[in-house]
Amino acid sequence: MNSVIILTDGLEEVLGYTFKDRELLLQALTHKSYVNENRHKDGGGDLFDNERLEFLGDAVLELQVSETLYARFPAKTEGELSRIRSQIVNTEALASFSGKLGLGNFLRLGRGEGKHGGRQRTSLLADAFEALLAALYLDGAAAVVQDLVKELLNRELATSRIDYKSQLQERLQEEGGSLPVYELVARQGADHQPLFFIEVRNECGSLLGSGSGPSRKNAEQRAAGDALQKLQKPGKKY
Repeated sequence: MNSVIILTDGLEEVLGYTFKDRELLLQALTHKSYVNENRHKDGGGDLFDNERLEFLGDAVLELQVSETLYARFPAKTEGELSRIRSQIVNTEALASFSGKLGLGNFLRLGRGEGKHGGRQRTSLLADAFEALLAALYLDGAAAVVQDLVKELLNRELATSRIDYKSQLQERLQEEGGSLPVYELVARQGADHQPLFFIEVRNECGSLLGSGSGPSRKNAEQRAAGDALQKLQKPGKKY
């Protein structure tokens, strides 16, 4: 089987999406170092690196992140939303998420770039992720883009210093004055590595959200974050 087909098949399996135009995916995976070394070796055809797709992907990412944060944090001001976006969408975060996808394994790199750790390089992985988003967008896979960005945001928000508990309390008070009540429903694991399970309810006892974490405080924050995410559903109030 052609190595290019193996390359695209592998990433499509990770994404759960088959490209209609595989040349878009191939371009998203092609670093300029590969183009420089193979410009005259690829069957005479034109080779394009992923820098133009990266340019578009940056805009796609910013729009999708902004839309998601706008819906998730209705009480935040423009300045606060901008700060949250800058805190959670950065080169390190994009590279980390690329690592989760195994994106470095699918990149077409020049020999020198590959030998010197290009597949693990933070800036290269971040750029490739943006290029991938652009390729998906141009291929008509808006839903896949949305799912990837939401997963990225959820990962970053879960480890950020955003105070979900305060956000949830503000939201509930805006909708009727109820206060959230956190309850420890289970504790598992050894003393040195515990896992706490928390449910958050309103004062009437209705379940708002749930979460788990290595400390009670962390689990409460995740439960509050889960409740805030559910509040995005149209017409949902507590």
